[in-house]
Amino acid sequence: MTSPRRSAGPSDSEKAAIVAACQNFIDEVLKPRFLPIIRPTAFNYPIDISGKWHGNRYRFLQRYRSGFPENLGDEFDSPFARLDWRGRDRFDIQWFRHTGTWHCLYRDVSLTEALKILETDGILHPL
Repeated sequence: MTSPRRSAGPSDSEKAAIVAACQNFIDEVLKPRFLPIIRPTAFNYPIDISGKWHGNRYRFLQRYRSGFPENLGDEFDSPFARLDWRGRDRFDIQWFRHTGTWHCLYRDVSLTEALKILETDGILHPL
C-alpha cells in the first residue's frame, strides 16, 4: 500500500489570491480592531500586524517593539494564528500557544470560512 503524495503547495496564482484576501483581512479587520493606535510602554508593545508565507502555511504575525532599557527599540515578530494549505481552497487553522507549539483548532475549511473563524474565535486573535 502506498501513502498518498503530499501536494507541492498552492500555485503562484492561488498563493497570490490567498495573500490578497489575507492582507485585506489584516487591513480591514485585524488592524482596526486590535491595533487602532500604537501605545509605547516600558515593556514589549505591539506596533503592527502582518502575514507571511512559511512553506505551505500562511502565518499571521504581530510585530512588537521593546520598551525595556537594555534593548530599547528592538523589534520582533510573534505568530498568533496560521492557515495550513491542504488543497485547493482548503485549510486547517492553527493557534500558536505561548509555549511555542501550534495546535490545530479547525480542519478542512475554505478560505472564506477560515477568515470568518479568525474574526470570531477569540483564541485566534492577537494579544
